[in-house]
Amino acid sequence: MIDGLFGGLSGLLKRRKVTMFDGIGTLHAGHVVKIAGGASGDVEVTGTHVILASGSVPRTIPGFEVDGTRVITSDELLSLQELPKSAVVIGGGAIGCEFASMMSDLGTEVTILEALPKILPGCDDDITKIVLKSFKDRGINVRTGVSVNGHEPRKSGGTTVKFGDGETVDVDTVVVSVGRRPLSENLGLEGTAVQVSERGHVVVDPWCRTAEPGVYAAGDLIATPALAHIGFAEGILVIQDILGEEPVPVDYGNVPWCIYCHPEVSFVGHSEASAKEAGIEIVVSKHRYSGNGRALILGEPEGMVKVIAEKRPDGTAGRLIGVHMVGPWVTEQLGQAYLAVNWEATADDVAKFIQPHPTLSELFGESVLALTGRSLHG
Repeated sequence: MIDGLFGGLSGLLKRRKVTMFDGIGTLHAGHVVKIAGGASGDVEVTGTHVILASGSVPRTIPGFEVDGTRVITSDELLSLQELPKSAVVIGGGAIGCEFASMMSDLGTEVTILEALPKILPGCDDDITKIVLKSFKDRGINVRTGVSVNGHEPRKSGGTTVKFGDGETVDVDTVVVSVGRRPLSENLGLEGTAVQVSERGHVVVDPWCRTAEPGVYAAGDLIATPALAHIGFAEGILVIQDILGEEPVPVDYGNVPWCIYCHPEVSFVGHSEASAKEAGIEIVVSKHRYSGNGRALILGEPEGMVKVIAEKRPDGTAGRLIGVHMVGPWVTEQLGQAYLAVNWEATADDVAKFIQPHPTLSELFGESVLALTGRSLHG
């Protein structure tokens, strides 16, 4: 599957007559890129414009040096020939929850250790609570508000992880999942005005331009959401800017987020907490999948759709500013919510549209109808 997708991209580049060099590239003065260490040999190329897009690698933490067996990251986990019987996942963010959920579904006994007060810290609290309950019901041990203090490998295999106030857990494998860092240390940049932040991100303006004229940076290399579709959007933005099309910068506050744990999570825009922190008066509507016929047919009744709208002076719901979903296939259902939030639609605007029945997506329509005071099912 992966080889097929990779081959498709490679074929697309060839059909578009893109010249590819194999090796490590470094940027130098005058837009000169030197390529070395690969099958293409030592090569120098010069471009009118240069785009830096070297991506990211998993972050690691002291005391948990990656060895590929006892201690791994998401990279090594994807290459395992068999899953461990037990594992600790350090980090309860999106990647940590995705891999913890997957391993649990495949039979691994999983413990999540998260330093913050809750898992999925970027998600709305109501959504996180449902994920947490599901994890616990499936036997995933979730510990929040705890720090890890190293580990002691066992001669018989596996290791003992130390965390919290003197607690330990014996596991076969530790998965370090504390985010990703930009891969910027080998970019060269000598003789250029390109700036790199303390956290390793290349500094850019809203159009992904660096301080060096004609040099851009995009994707995980810059301090924007490290999501593949954001990298795609930034790539399009850069090309449009190079072509002189005067593109509109990406609105990072309203991008789509998808988390592929079980149950799935997706959202766009403000959470209830962030809206209140921004001083926005809001109206909230919540509906659960337990009353949705399609969810019951699928045997996936867990979950919720939560819609957040600005409160008008008369107390009614106005513009939709946030939609949060947790449940079956919600990553496939976010599209209409994403459009509604970004097109600044009101609850009345969206409530007019017919939702097909029976579908999972009609729960979004029902939640919006409720904001207009015309809910069909409570």
